[in-house]
Parts: sequence; structure tokens; C-alpha cells
Amino acid sequence: MAVSLTASIRPAAVAGAFYPGNAAQLGAEIAELLDGVENLEPKFGFPKVLIVPHAGYIYSGAVAAHAYDELAAARGTVKRVVLLGPTHYVAGRGLALPECEAFETPLGRIALDAAGIAALADLKQVVRSAPAHVKEHSLEVQLPFLQTMLGDFSLIPLAVGTALTEEVVEVLERLWGGPETLIVISTDLSHYHSYAEARRIDAATLERIVTFSADLNYQEACGATGLNGLLAVARNKGLSIRQLAACNSGDTAGAKARVVGYGAFALYEAGEVAVAQAGRTLIEIAQGAIAKGLGLSADPAQRNQQPWLLQSGATFVTLMKDGQLRGCMGSLSAQRPLGEDVVANARAAAFQDPRFPKLTPEEWPHCGLEVSLLSPPKPIRFADEADLLEQIRAGEDGLILEHQGKRATYLPQVWDGLPEKRQFLEALKKKAGLPADTRLARCKLWRYRVRKFQ
Repeated sequence: MAVSLTASIRPAAVAGAFYPGNAAQLGAEIAELLDGVENLEPKFGFPKVLIVPHAGYIYSGAVAAHAYDELAAARGTVKRVVLLGPTHYVAGRGLALPECEAFETPLGRIALDAAGIAALADLKQVVRSAPAHVKEHSLEVQLPFLQTMLGDFSLIPLAVGTALTEEVVEVLERLWGGPETLIVISTDLSHYHSYAEARRIDAATLERIVTFSADLNYQEACGATGLNGLLAVARNKGLSIRQLAACNSGDTAGAKARVVGYGAFALYEAGEVAVAQAGRTLIEIAQGAIAKGLGLSADPAQRNQQPWLLQSGATFVTLMKDGQLRGCMGSLSAQRPLGEDVVANARAAAFQDPRFPKLTPEEWPHCGLEVSLLSPPKPIRFADEADLLEQIRAGEDGLILEHQGKRATYLPQVWDGLPEKRQFLEALKKKAGLPADTRLARCKLWRYRVRKFQ
């Protein structure tokens, strides 16, 4: 969001302490944390709510990354984030908004959402307090993750002091919005128990969260006030909840004598698109795009404006003619709305694959069509070639191979013709234009999975 040069800015308070203060180092650390999430299942949609911890990244960053990794499809759709976290330094009554116009991190400035803030003006439990935000880390540590995953968005930051659950519910209901709005609740779990005792306490708390218990106390979760309000709203609205990760500081970078607990959850609204129906829709879009390119039909984009098609997605479209490959083009990362990505890749497979001439109307009736939805690629970290071969899952992993600026990928479907791992990798090197004697140990590799629709 554009921020006036004269706007009042809340500068980063814990950069260099809770997370790196240098933009390049911060970006690299967040990328490493997100890459460490082994989430290879392609998804339609993204959460309405995230529950995330707020310690320094060395302690809770890996747990938080499991939540933010769920936002892969949200970029371009989510334009507003409502962020609630507990106050640690300034005691106060109510939910405090800052008095500035933007927050700043090493990754840039985030404008506050003026319209959303104005919608809270008549609520007595919502106050303005610059001191509540000056040093508060529970909100700030979430911002670099959000900037990385969402790009451009506006922010409604609420530092939560003493408040009734019903008062938090009223605020959340007022700001709930549609797919353009993401709710983030910042909270850690138990504090300063022994490792074994913390695991016992936190296990019970995690169970209470997934059953929407809206009566948590501060010994169970330091952000209990905001969390209780969220769980009450989510229960009333029929959201589903999924625990993504949990640990404590004794598992990460702290001693085990006195630990802090962390948990990450994603909550989803009802009405998610059914996978089978989504697959049929993607196939219809690809068919329509090719038919239009052949001059045989109108543009299919006018018939496919479901909200989930506007979410970011990465696809490959494959054409087969009489059982033989006739074209295959795609995207390795989600850079545009899913519907647009399928249209572009379908046309590219039919008319722009450099290995084949342009598809003709006469060929079209003899062609089969396949659309693959990709998960975000994750790097494979390996010690040597034997370790790499051990990690690869034949028949499941799509692989991207890169060396000295040359890059190529094979979808998981290629395992059908190249079932042996070394054979698969040798063919992938050849596709990338690399010499046959190029050592795999010198290459970079990523893996992904696909949902395949035919």
C-alpha cells in the first residue's frame, strides 16, 4: 500500500533482536524457515485465520513458518490483515490501535487500513495508544512473514490488553470481511515450566484449542484474550481448525529447565471447493483456451469467475495425441491467479512448445488433456549423491534441477517412463542441457507434488 512521505511511522522495535535487522539477512532467514516446512500437498484455497507464536525466530520461527506456509495461494487475494497480539510492556484496558499511519520492518512499510480502523470508531473497547505499540513484539514479529507471503497489504494491528471475550468477538465480527481479509492471532503457550511439565500443560492446551474452548487462561496462552475471542467466533461460524506444528524453546534454542511453548494452527471457512469439481473446472478452462486459440469457441474466462480461481496458483498443462506427448508448458511458482495460469499454460502447450509445431484444428479431436496443480517447490538439502537418491520419492516427487544457470523440471508423471531414480536424474540433466558427467552433488534440486486432472 502507498504510504505518504509525511506519514507517521512506527519503526521496527525488535529488528536485530527477535529477527535479523538487515533486509537481505531477514529475507534469507524467512526463506530458510519456510523451506523447512515439508508441506508438499497442493491445495485449493488458504486459511481465514492463523494462530502463531511470537518469540524470536531462533525459538519459534520454525513453528510460525508452518502457519505462514499455508498462505501460498493467498498472495494477490488477501489485501488486509487484522492482527491481534497481547501487550507485554504496557498494561491497559481494551484493544489498542496505534496512533501512526504505517508500520515499518527491514522489508519495508505497511500502511494501516484506514477504512477498517474507522469501522471500529464507535466501539468503546477499542482505544488509541502509541505506548502500547512502541516496544511490542507480539505483533511486529509477524510482519516480515506476512510481507514475504502476501506482498502488498494493509494492516489493522490491535495490541490486546484487558478485555472480555465478547468485546474481542465484537471487534472480529466487525472486521471479518471476505477472502480479502486474513485474521492473525499471536500467542505463545505456557511459560517457564520445566521441559516435561511444559509438554504436559501444552498438550492439554493444544487439545482445548482444536476443540474451540474459548476459556483459556494466561497460564495456558499469553495471548488468551485475543485467542478466546477468535475461538468463539470460529465456533459460531463453523470454521474448521488444523494444528500445524507445536514445540517449546527446549526443542529449538533454549535450555530445558525453563521453557516457553509454541503452537501454530490454521482455520478454514466452510464451503471450500471440492477437489473433483475443481479438477473438472480446470480441464474445462484449458480446453476452452485451446479451442479459442484454434478459432473454435469463445473465451472461457467469462464462464469461470469462481473466487478460488482468483487465488494464486502454479500449473502445468500437458497435451497428448494418440498416446504421445504433443505439448507441455507450465509454471513452477504461483505468480498469477490460478484461472489465468491455466489459460496461459494451455495456450502455450498447444501453440508455443518449441519442441512441436502449433496445434491444428484437425489434430484437436485426437488430443487428450491433463492439468497439474503444483505445490510450492521445496529445496532438497543433501550431503552427497547417495543422500540425494535416498531422499527422493520415486513416483511422487516432481523435481527441479539447476546448475550454472541451466534449469529443467520433470513432473511426477515422468516417473511412469523413467522409474529408476538415477535414470530419472540423468534424463533431467540432459533436459537442462548439462553435460552427462555433471555431478549431481554440484546441482541444486527442489521437489514438489501435483494434483493431476485428466
